Amino acid sequence: MIAVSDAHALHLLEFTERRALPAELKRLYAHAKGSLGFGRFASTDQIERELTDFMEGRSAVFETRLAPLGTPFTQDVWRALRAIPAGETRSYSDVARMMGRPEATRAVARANGANPIAIVIPCHRVLGADGALTGYGGGLWRKQALIELERGFAR
Repeated sequence: MIAVSDAHALHLLEFTERRALPAELKRLYAHAKGSLGFGRFASTDQIERELTDFMEGRSAVFETRLAPLGTPFTQDVWRALRAIPAGETRSYSDVARMMGRPEATRAVARANGANPIAIVIPCHRVLGADGALTGYGGGLWRKQALIELERGFAR
């Protein structure tokens, strides 16, 4: 995984093989007015610890401060995704209804797919209306593995 953070927050957490990664990095670079570099911040160390705890089944709690780039609507979708408990799933239409925007299912799906902070903003918890796995930038095999891992937290 690749993490992009500053002294205040995590801006991107992505699988290195994700096709959207170059575009996401380009967008961050433009937003930072070309001021991106290598290094580590406290938020990088914190998310590393939290991801380790998550992957080892100890905790599904992420407290690292997040600052993903997105429109107000996409930010609302990402907040709604974080409200889905670990070990549970929802459909895109469920998320739209949770937001009080039942007509916005397709927009929710687009925002879900544009999520720049994998796992922590749990877009993997969203399934098709029929309960089937649907597209996931990290691969459907990884989405299934994350859902299985989280079933342990739900118990």
